[in-house]
Amino acid sequence: MTKAIFLDFYGTVVHEDDAYIDMLCKRIASTASVPAVSSEIGRFWWKRFCGKCAEAYGERFQTQRALEIEALHETLASVQSPENPDELAGILFEHWMKPGLFEDSEAFFRQTQLPVYILSNIDRSDLIAATRSCGLALEGDRLITSEDVRSYKPRQEMFAEALRRSGVKPHEALHVGDSLANDVGGARMAGIPVVWINRKQKRLPPDCRPDRVISRLTELLEPQ
Repeated sequence: MTKAIFLDFYGTVVHEDDAYIDMLCKRIASTASVPAVSSEIGRFWWKRFCGKCAEAYGERFQTQRALEIEALHETLASVQSPENPDELAGILFEHWMKPGLFEDSEAFFRQTQLPVYILSNIDRSDLIAATRSCGLALEGDRLITSEDVRSYKPRQEMFAEALRRSGVKPHEALHVGDSLANDVGGARMAGIPVVWINRKQKRLPPDCRPDRVISRLTELLEPQ
């Protein structure tokens, strides 16, 4: 029996920053001295950022904002673009603090009877600002961020902290997220049942096994 729901935030509850990333990559490509298409720039940027997150834990932890700027510096250098990484990152940070809420997310929070905990790789101040911007009245202990545990999903620290705060056992929780690596993979390692929210109708890889696949959060309210 499920006693608590753990939710990823960006891409699950609110819109991800994909449109902003795409716009910034096109801007970088237009000013680069080394010819590159925006999709290549995006892949390089994402790979560098993910690599930094994977290495940032414990004493080596850095905030997501700091890692984003580092990854941007390296991305701009790779194509010799004169763009200012702080300026570009500022555009992303503004979205992080004021993301758009999915319509079904509002309905889900209004109707669910279970305690909900947000598990996000974002910085704590950004998550607090974002939840307030979206009108989500979540108490402080219901928000669990990378800063709180000094590591990023799919590492286990965040899932362990969510279990500690909620007071439930792994099989009594349900984690919902849009990332196959961070959410599905991370929850699996923690022994927590996991739902993949597939808002973009992506194909599920054969080696990835969530317990359930949904396209909107309100499906969690429907009887199975």
